Amino acid sequence: MKKKMNFCVVLVSALFVFGFAVLGVLTPDKKISESERRPLAVFPNLTAEKVVDGSFTADFEKYTLDHFPLRDSFRRIKALVSRYVFGQKDNNDLYCTDGHLSKLDYPGNLESVKRATDRFRDVIKKYADKDRKVFFSIIPDKNFYLASKNGYPSIDYESFFSYAVDSMNEAEYIDITDLLDISCYYRTDSHWRQDKIIGVAERVAQRLGVVLDTDFTESELTDSFFGVFAGQSALPVKPDTLSIFENSSTKNSIVYDRETDSEIPVYDLEKVSGQDLYEVFLSGPKSLLKIKNPENPAGKKLVIFRDSFASSLAPLLISGFSEITLVDIRYISPMILDRFVDFSGQDILFLYSAGVLNNSVTIK
Repeated sequence: MKKKMNFCVVLVSALFVFGFAVLGVLTPDKKISESERRPLAVFPNLTAEKVVDGSFTADFEKYTLDHFPLRDSFRRIKALVSRYVFGQKDNNDLYCTDGHLSKLDYPGNLESVKRATDRFRDVIKKYADKDRKVFFSIIPDKNFYLASKNGYPSIDYESFFSYAVDSMNEAEYIDITDLLDISCYYRTDSHWRQDKIIGVAERVAQRLGVVLDTDFTESELTDSFFGVFAGQSALPVKPDTLSIFENSSTKNSIVYDRETDSEIPVYDLEKVSGQDLYEVFLSGPKSLLKIKNPENPAGKKLVIFRDSFASSLAPLLISGFSEITLVDIRYISPMILDRFVDFSGQDILFLYSAGVLNNSVTIK
């Protein structure tokens, strides 16, 4: 009986291993992980040099882990066991609390803040029109509202913000933290919700000396928006609702994309069926966009140095300006901007999330 039991265990184990090996060979490789939104490892080149130095083995291990059969299912099992069996508070730096997913970003890196503000000051020195104003605003990340009060490691945001503002003394600071709370962010994503930031747009506009048309019409695009944290955490979570706010300015403005030398819509509705639904707002990551508002031809002009958060804020600001230029210096060097942007007669706004300031290696 014991021998039969041992034989069955060995047989089942062999079939399990052999079955997964065959399934792995037969399953076509994917280029990206849709749930994690990252490229997957490719099969490494087999060379004598790579075998000798051990890099082939390391790369092959990454490849097999990325293409393991039923990988997403096993990732979910691991996340559930870690959270509900072992009581682990985070999984791969992602945690869930107050109904929100967020990613730990600790400790605060003042060297990173200095690097970012040094780059901003270089821009001011090189491009800012002396007759126009420069503004600076920091968008708090979700950890600002979640981490410390729920027992997670947290940046000292008071010192972090003070250091950033003091480092940008050439600019007028626009504080927006009192206008936001955790409900202003998507539960499964890092970004803020457009339907919750009209007050932010109004404060920015007031400080810049313009009046907005806030007669918006809300259109719900989907109630099945899973943000970037949903796939990365591998936890079962409820989706968010994603809406856009439109008025005559958003409908009639012309958005020019310098990268593709083409016009794009303010709201790219084709992205609703894409991998990242937040790209509905100004078509996602873009290095240089120019929005022209034919309804306000004599209005002010504004250049916004920004990260992805501004993609959903900028449409709310369009009515107050004749022209808004959006520059993302994570994708274009700020030192060559005079080839593409005429800064004369334009106010400048630096609008960055705390997460980018704390990880400014992405800024060129």
